[in-house]
Amino acid sequence: MTTTTSLQHPLLAVPQPLAKLFSYFPLKTYPPSLPEKTPLTGPLLWIHPPPNTDSLLSADVECLKWQAHLALRGVSGVGVRWDIAREGALGERLPNLQVPSALAPDADGELLPAHNIPAWIDEHVGPLDELEGYADVAARDESHAWIALLEGDVQAALTLAQPEPSFLLHSVLQLPSPTVPRPLETMLSPPPAPLSGLASLLPPYGGPRVAPAAIAARYREAIAALSERLGTDEWLLGSRAPTALDAAAFAYLRVLLHAEDDLRIEVARRVNLIQWEHRVHDLIRASFVPHRAA
Repeated sequence: MTTTTSLQHPLLAVPQPLAKLFSYFPLKTYPPSLPEKTPLTGPLLWIHPPPNTDSLLSADVECLKWQAHLALRGVSGVGVRWDIAREGALGERLPNLQVPSALAPDADGELLPAHNIPAWIDEHVGPLDELEGYADVAARDESHAWIALLEGDVQAALTLAQPEPSFLLHSVLQLPSPTVPRPLETMLSPPPAPLSGLASLLPPYGGPRVAPAAIAARYREAIAALSERLGTDEWLLGSRAPTALDAAAFAYLRVLLHAEDDLRIEVARRVNLIQWEHRVHDLIRASFVPHRAA
């Protein structure tokens, strides 16, 4: 019985000189290396960047309001990160609060939008009473008017002071703006009269319908009124402990003190506002720690 063994060669064999060359560069494979995430052990606030590298407090007034609110409610050890663009946040709006959660047991935890932060605070440090920390019902009701003043006349002045977006960046390159401000007309109370006649049929074009001088005058009146109402009290409206109004007032004063001269000087010339802002800043800054990425 004769057995024949035939050797089968591939149709496209590598030429011997090339195979010898490849032998000097062997292909080695290694097992996959997956990054290990450090489990989230405490709250982590996503914010717009601070004005400088030495600060942990955001330069954005909306983010700073929530930083102040967390700190003045007694939440401490909060990490902060500002390496995430607005487009990466929930609803494309910062801040977001990342927290450990039993509903999301992985290392990333749960991500909360800003409007869910008060409920998380109530769950972890206890809810406020029906007066929301104010001395009485009258003070609580008055606080709503002060917050409306800050978010109206003061916010309008801040918005007006922001530089116009670059035509090249936002029209030609179509890069997104860091923030999307509300129209000035919607911030003022009372708002300007509606357009009438032929003007009401035309789409809005150009700058705001409110004169910049009028916005500046209302801003000066608002800062003067805030200074007078604070007086020498420890907290606004004579509260025994900080409230949501104090958090909002601190955020605006802090941002105004880093704004252009016309806005900054109006605050800087009032000693009680400067002293109050410095004292509250130290309390708030102590509640935040730098984020250590895994």
